Amino acid sequence: MPSDQPYAPFVIARSDEAGGVLPDVAIESVARSGLDWVGMDAIDLPLRLAGDAAGLRLPARLAAEVDLPGSARGIHMSRLYLALDAALSEQPLTPALLDALLLDFLASHAGLSTRARLRIGFDHFLRRPALASGRAGWRRYPVRLTATRIREAFVLDLGFDIVYSSTCPASTALARQLVAADFARAFPADAPLDRAAALRWLEGEQGMRATPHSQRSTAAIEVRLAAGGDELPLAALIDAAEAALGTPVQAAVKRIDEQAFARANGDNPMFCEDAARRLHGWLEREPRVRAFRIRVAHHESLHAHDAIAASSCGLD
Repeated sequence: MPSDQPYAPFVIARSDEAGGVLPDVAIESVARSGLDWVGMDAIDLPLRLAGDAAGLRLPARLAAEVDLPGSARGIHMSRLYLALDAALSEQPLTPALLDALLLDFLASHAGLSTRARLRIGFDHFLRRPALASGRAGWRRYPVRLTATRIREAFVLDLGFDIVYSSTCPASTALARQLVAADFARAFPADAPLDRAAALRWLEGEQGMRATPHSQRSTAAIEVRLAAGGDELPLAALIDAAEAALGTPVQAAVKRIDEQAFARANGDNPMFCEDAARRLHGWLEREPRVRAFRIRVAHHESLHAHDAIAASSCGLD
């Protein structure tokens, strides 16, 4: 790894213990092809989110990169790390901080690089209320951030995953047909209908001969944020995505919550195509987003494969 040269804001010693100048072979310039991205991956650092009153630090894994279009042999990787450590150790994560970091990357590689990129992955936890009991529990959301600076342009992409339940509309219709046929045999048309007996029948095992296949499902959402935001709208976008789907998985669950969840699934049967269209429609109206990409997967309980659907607007 190349040694450091002094630059603002960091000034690092360049001499060895004997007072001599340390060698830096990275600055050797010969005819070489340029590289799209050079840097470090799998950097472990803690970070804080803006608006977190508790000031909790989240373990994160980062990748810091710049391009190398010229003939220099390498970049100054330690400068990228020092900039990350100095900024993220004390300041909460905001779009302004990310852009400042990328500008610092480029300033530390003046004459070498014209582009900078920072990728961050971490798990975000949100406290979620139960549907009916008043209890609450924690839900984990994997988050991906990619900040890019290319000359005068700053771009910030935010990705996160949602886990939800999906009930198949086709299986639901088939199950309802079976229940109707069983009910017709139990209560023939030529006999008077005993309402109390019918209710007992519906509440018993015979009232649901087949269960519609439903499954845990995932939605991976990637958005390009609109310019000008002071904070990362992470919790707000997660809330809106779960509202669009209608059946996010639960944390703390009592029987009354499980019954409410059954009602929510019964009221919202959806194919993977339906789920993708719900998210697409929400994101088209979302003012904090200027481009997006969606991929949903229903991890089938009937089949041995997943059912998937994808959609995008402005992102390849």
